Amino acid sequence: MTEEELLERYAAGERDFSRARLIVANLFDAELSFANLSGADLRDAYLSRANLSYANLREADLSGADLSLANLSEAKLSEANLSSANLSGADLSQAYLSRANLSEAKLSGADLSRANLSGADLSRANLSGANLSDANLSDANLSGANLSYANLSDANLSYANLIGANLSGADLSGADLSPANLTDADLTDANLSGANLIGTKGI
Repeated sequence: MTEEELLERYAAGERDFSRARLIVANLFDAELSFANLSGADLRDAYLSRANLSYANLREADLSGADLSLANLSEAKLSEANLSSANLSGADLSQAYLSRANLSEAKLSGADLSRANLSGADLSRANLSGANLSDANLSDANLSGANLSYANLSDANLSYANLIGANLSGADLSGADLSPANLTDADLTDANLSGANLIGTKGI
């Protein structure tokens, strides 16, 4: 399927594009809200500024894709592959990213407030300045991640792996860090007021 065919069919009212092959597709600023792209192959696709709100992208391969400034609010991305994807400035508020692969992804300045990232792989991801307030990061792998100046207030980080993570200047007020692993994490100037640190390792 070409990107032209996808957009024409979407404009005609079709929404089911599950398992479509759209490698390196140019979908800049595309309107794809509520589209079903579950299991789709979108490796290295250009989706900057695209509207994918409420879209179903479960188990989709978006590795290396450019989703900068895209709207993915309330999108379903469970078990999706977003490794090395560019999600800088993207709106992922209330998105469902359980068990998604976001290793080495660029998420600086992204809005992940109230997102479900339980069990997600965020190892070595860049989340500097990201909004993760009220996000569910239980059992997530954040080892080596850059969370400097990120907003993690009231986030659920129970059982999270934060080994070697950069949390300098991060807001962790009211966060649940029991019993997260913060071994070798950088907590310089981090705000831990009201955080649950029962059983937390490395502090």
